[in-house]
Order: sequence, then C-alpha cells, then structure tokens
Amino acid sequence: MDYRKKFFVDPDEKLRLGKLDPGCKGDHESEETAKQETEDYRAKLAHQQALLYAQRKHSVLVVLQAPDAGGKDGTVNHVFSALNPQGTTVVGFKQPTPLELAHDFLWRVHRHTPGRGEVAIFNRSHYEDVLVTRVHKLIEKATWTARYKRICEFETGLTDNGTTILKFFLHISKEEQLARFADRLEDPKRN
Repeated sequence: MDYRKKFFVDPDEKLRLGKLDPGCKGDHESEETAKQETEDYRAKLAHQQALLYAQRKHSVLVVLQAPDAGGKDGTVNHVFSALNPQGTTVVGFKQPTPLELAHDFLWRVHRHTPGRGEVAIFNRSHYEDVLVTRVHKLIEKATWTARYKRICEFETGLTDNGTTILKFFLHISKEEQLARFADRLEDPKRN
C-alpha cells in the first residue's frame, strides 16, 4: 500500500476527519503482521538520515499533532528511534513559560528548527499557539488569523532554506482515546 497516496492531504482541500477511519491498519490486521514492513522502513529512515547528515545541504522537520493520548510519544519511540540521536532532536511544546510569553509566539519554536543535515521532531507544534488559544477563545479571530499567516511565512522561510517539513496528524477515535486514558490510570509509570 502506498501510504503517501492514501493519507496525503492536499493543502488546498478541506480535511474532514469524520470521513477517515481512525482504525485503518492498511494491509495489516495486527501489529505483528506489520512488524517486518515497519523494520524495513526504519532501516530506510536510518539510511536516509545518514545521507542527509553527510551532505549537510538539507534538513527535515517532522511535525506530530494528535489529540491527547493520540500516539505522539509512541511514534517518537517506535518509529524515530531508528534515527541516530546525534543528528536528531525531539522537542515537545507545552504551555508557554513566562519567558516564552514575553516574546513573539514563534520565538520558542524557531530556535528548535533543524540545521542542515539534521532532523527535528516537534511533538506538538507551532500550531498549538493557534489551536488551543482559538478553541478556548483566548484570542480574537483577527489574532489567530494573523498567527496562521505568520506560521505560513515561517514555514516558507524554512523551506526556502532547504528544510523539508512533514506534518502528521495522528487520528484516533474518541473510544480509543478513552481506552488509552483508562490504560494510563492503571499504569503508575504513565499516570
């Protein structure tokens, strides 16, 4: 299965999550049946990272978004652990600190973008400063509209400088999310 074609979202199209099956497993019925394909892709990722690092011409920014318990940490652990940590950074964006709030909303993000030959993974992202504030009505429409525009300009600047930006939304059903929350309550390490 070509997952790029199946899950690619055209930037000019409106995404409707309700029309996507959050339980899609592609050609695999279980994690076990996907294991070999996953390992093949992990080996390919490691090889591509070595080339990226050796050439030092480009960089890659991976942006992971998901609801709480959506699998961002698991994706970092299971997929991106194939990468060499010397050329990879993972940054999680939580609630802004007072220092971060004293600056432009993209200030805290820009300093974590990858240099040439590097991979940066954003566990949550620069969109949080629009999504959360918009949903909770903490900022006005004019402010979040301007922030979207600034984000587009920010990303254009990165791509103009040789950064490939890959954005992933990890989609789970509300039932799966509740089940994962329940699992967290049962596990003292994750509670």
